[in-house]
Amino acid sequence: MSLDREYQHELLKQLAESYPLPFDIRQIARAWDDAAEFRYAANMCYLEEHGLVEANVTYGLDHHLSFSLPKITARGLDFLADDGGLSAILGVVTVKIHEESLRALLLVKAEGLPDSTPEERSAVAEAVRNLPARSIQTVADKLIALGVEHLPTGAHQLHIWLDQAISSLRGAV
Repeated sequence: MSLDREYQHELLKQLAESYPLPFDIRQIARAWDDAAEFRYAANMCYLEEHGLVEANVTYGLDHHLSFSLPKITARGLDFLADDGGLSAILGVVTVKIHEESLRALLLVKAEGLPDSTPEERSAVAEAVRNLPARSIQTVADKLIALGVEHLPTGAHQLHIWLDQAISSLRGAV
């Protein structure tokens, strides 16, 4: 396979230097043999398939490759940017976890409580089912704060906190 990450990076940098104009490949294409031409075509097509460039590579019925002037896309420029470019700013994703989804997660955890009797698990599950929406929101806020505070060990800490939260609910029942 002729895909080469370093070569792709060089191509992207060359295209970025000529942005917003297309890159004139005629000077470098003159020195290509068949292998270099194929390498260029394969890597540019790959970059195009990922939306990083407009490659303008065609494969004719006569089995010859032909090239028009390539151009880097906004996505390609953002890929080169250390900070992710505007895509990082505009591509913010908001995740909503609905009350019932969080309640279901807590119920799963309650049902798997170690060192507890079926009656205790049932009581904890019932307490979770009866939590008002505001309490579920409070639990979600604490989970997020705890996870951020303890990155990257947040997952372990989250597990411990859930155990403690459910144990305290069990004690309240």
